[in-house]
Amino acid sequence: MKKYFYYYSQLLFLALAFTSNAQKLHSTKWESGMMDRRNKVGVWEYYGITASKEMVVVQRYDHTTQKLLYFRPVGEKTYNVEIAPGQWQRRAVDQPPMFIGGDAALAVYTTQMQYPQRAQDNNIQGAVTITFAVDTLGRINRHRVLRGIGGGCDEEAMRVARSIPNEWIPAKIGNQSVLTEYELTLTFRLAKP
Repeated sequence: MKKYFYYYSQLLFLALAFTSNAQKLHSTKWESGMMDRRNKVGVWEYYGITASKEMVVVQRYDHTTQKLLYFRPVGEKTYNVEIAPGQWQRRAVDQPPMFIGGDAALAVYTTQMQYPQRAQDNNIQGAVTITFAVDTLGRINRHRVLRGIGGGCDEEAMRVARSIPNEWIPAKIGNQSVLTEYELTLTFRLAKP
């Protein structure tokens, strides 16, 4: 009996140790939450910096239920919204389309941009704006160049925009998710000698 108790207690100890180690706190300058192996679980907070250089929470997102719990409004902005199939209208929304994790998480992808050699050789600088649709399930598609500068920059901006995963929170008007167009501006600037 004592022998079985010993083995049972060892198994229970290992099970508890494994369970407690399965979820670990992950915290950086831009995010904080629990990881279960390599997956985000539970409520995560995402941070950003205001114009006055103050660190604030910009999003609270529950990765287990896949629901946005909080977002920090940044002022009224209008978006192209599909109001009926094929009919678009520029209007304000109650909840803007957002990348999960905010601008800091989106920067992981946008900072992968490479300056095309042709643009460098021809001193081409400026901003390229890519627009894409964020559907009611948070998926992106319909990428197109809205404003380009040439020299290969438009193609590079498009490559970067297409590398962004489908981890979006759709826009809402009232409680209804709506199809919107999101504008992403990427700047190409040569370093000063």
